[in-house]
Amino acid sequence: MNEVLAFIEAAQARGAAVALATVARTYGSAPRRVGAKLAVASDGAMAGSVSGGCIEGAVFEACQDVIQTGERQLLHFGVADEQAWEVGLACGGEIEVFVERLDW
Repeated sequence: MNEVLAFIEAAQARGAAVALATVARTYGSAPRRVGAKLAVASDGAMAGSVSGGCIEGAVFEACQDVIQTGERQLLHFGVADEQAWEVGLACGGEIEVFVERLDW
């Protein structure tokens, strides 16, 4: 968590907008616990993890979208979803990730 907080502070200091993705809920087997965070800056830098890599790419794209629009998103990934297989969520569980822009 300290890494993510330091990243957010540094990104904002250099003038980059930041989105924060947080694991909101998990079902069954999931790579990260509720509360795990990934911060993404408008310049493409990132810190933290919400999945250990299997859905990070899709969450990164959602973060960039949220930075642009300001509209929060609740993402859902699960093995029954076609998107989950596309992004590599093969752990057998489901995960919900909340993405918001940090406007400080």
